[in-house]
Amino acid sequence: MIEPDDTDMAAPSGAEDDGQARDQVRDHYAAVARAVTVQTGGCCSNSPQGDDCCTAPTGLDEQGFGATRYTEHDRSHLPTEVLAASLGCGNPLKVAELADGDTVLDLGSGGGIDVLLSARRVGPGGKAYGLDMTEEMLELARRNALEAGAANVEFLKGHMEEIPLPDDHVDVVISNCVVNLSTDKPAVFAETYRVLRPGGRIGISDVVAENHLTPDDRVARGGHAACIAGALTFAEYRDHLSAAGFIDVTITPAQQLTDGTHSAMVQATKPET
Repeated sequence: MIEPDDTDMAAPSGAEDDGQARDQVRDHYAAVARAVTVQTGGCCSNSPQGDDCCTAPTGLDEQGFGATRYTEHDRSHLPTEVLAASLGCGNPLKVAELADGDTVLDLGSGGGIDVLLSARRVGPGGKAYGLDMTEEMLELARRNALEAGAANVEFLKGHMEEIPLPDDHVDVVISNCVVNLSTDKPAVFAETYRVLRPGGRIGISDVVAENHLTPDDRVARGGHAACIAGALTFAEYRDHLSAAGFIDVTITPAQQLTDGTHSAMVQATKPET
């Protein structure tokens, strides 16, 4: 199992800028993608490393940290590398309410688990985009899509604070334990609102902190890679979404992660007009 490791990714201090924090996140998840490729044998065919690369590194297993959030039926349709790279804290598809023909965008799509599952749900008349800033994860996700035979997917390189899609372009935005990693969450929610069509909706699984926890309290409970230090409180999450223009905001705790922090399902809607 690949689990978040915050030993090399403590929350940035005041002296560190947002760019440095972003670089730390990118480096961490690039390393995860490389480890998955080694673990699952993606480097074994005609590789100079030979069969040695097929030995799982310490701490790796065939299913990643987040893969068990999905049903056995869903997992059975996915390539091994998709499961191994899954680091989410929930299953956003439980609240995304995807329909046939929908266009969906996954923020921080990683190895592609939620993109590929979304593609199956929206059918050939729909489309699933995955957005990620890490080249190694994008390469992994594209290989996974080819292996899965998913024709209605597209993986984009970019940042969730500056989504490379036009206005009013998607019906649903999903994300899985990624928004907490952003150092500019108001920009994430503003961009999410911009690319959604009127009446569009979000279904996000994320780490959320109880309202009494200060930023220092959150840092004390886990580093950035553990998705704790950058978590919003329930009140902050609701306020940011409302400020971006969303209505019908609900945030439902799903599982306690540490004292005062939870994985939670976040839903909201962009008004029709």
